Amino acid sequence: MAGGGNKQVSEKLLDKQGCAGCGAALQSDSKDKPGYVPASAKGGEAVICQRCFRIRNYNDAVSVSMDHDEFLRLLGGIASTDSLVVHIVDLFDFEGSLISGLQRFVGNNPVLLVVNKIDLLPKGTNYNRIRNWVQRQAKAQGLRTVDIVLCSAKKGMGFERVVEAVEELRGRRDVYVVGATNVGKSTLINRLISDYSDLDRELTVSRFPGTTLDEIRIPLDDGKAIVDTPGIVYRSRLTELVPRGVLGALLPDKPIKPLVYQLDAGQTLFFGSLIRFDYAAGANLSFTLYTANAMKVHRTKLERADDLYAQHKGELLAPPSREELETMPAWTRHSLRIPKGSESDVFVSGLGWIRVNGTSGAQIEVYAPKGVKVLVREALI
Repeated sequence: MAGGGNKQVSEKLLDKQGCAGCGAALQSDSKDKPGYVPASAKGGEAVICQRCFRIRNYNDAVSVSMDHDEFLRLLGGIASTDSLVVHIVDLFDFEGSLISGLQRFVGNNPVLLVVNKIDLLPKGTNYNRIRNWVQRQAKAQGLRTVDIVLCSAKKGMGFERVVEAVEELRGRRDVYVVGATNVGKSTLINRLISDYSDLDRELTVSRFPGTTLDEIRIPLDDGKAIVDTPGIVYRSRLTELVPRGVLGALLPDKPIKPLVYQLDAGQTLFFGSLIRFDYAAGANLSFTLYTANAMKVHRTKLERADDLYAQHKGELLAPPSREELETMPAWTRHSLRIPKGSESDVFVSGLGWIRVNGTSGAQIEVYAPKGVKVLVREALI
């Protein structure tokens, strides 16, 4: 009884407190949300959240996330500042991680687009072509960028250029770093901390500066700050909908080894039991699959696809397991037309993309969990 009472008292105290570092409301329910502290935290002291603690003691920023509406409210204040905005996106999930409508939130502030995870592309990829593709896609989304930098946070590729671009473009302004979850935002922030902030001295003499709920200001040597915003959660990404145990099959950790399938109309590809890809109509074509190397792909005839799925989902067609599949949204069908004369990808957010090799046109049906972004785009590679 006494232990339960203490826990309730602690939770009430946490509800009333804000982090002494960043100002986020303290909570002990989710490590991935702003303001997380263990439930045993003392309510009578100046408590800092886990993220501020790690920055103070280890020079290590920890990603936190918030939902779409909360994030848009936070972004709304950037337009009234004089800042450099660094938008980090995941090249493997470009359309899924690009913040839609970012330009109207940041106003006239310059936007540096940092494209992470280029190390996942197949060996021999032409990076100039990739950069030009990104530039066209960003423009099509209404995003005006002052520069685009390709990099790999994991491998350290291109990070010197990212740091140089920030230094060249920020002047004496704050730097807002924005991005979706799992795009490598914290790695970049940690690098900027090590290069531009005398962090140990700042944090040993005062509270960690924080002016706005759910963002954290990391002081720079010139009196300005890196403003770390929580990662936005997009439910249109397959990786946000699957159970945690399935992520290993979706998130590549090594360069992708493309798979090529020669298909006739009336054939189907299953990606585990997560995604179904029907080649409904068109000439004999080859399709190149750019997905994580761990993803299991199964080919069958379209006329047998329904029965195969009903009998073998979660088993032969895995991941996920049958039990995990029950926790996910039901499939929605997407009818996609590949125009004649175009070089196109079928993009599925969180899975990767399928390149249509040929310009004869095609009709494709994709079944994906409800809400997952599925679209046809200009071929990346």
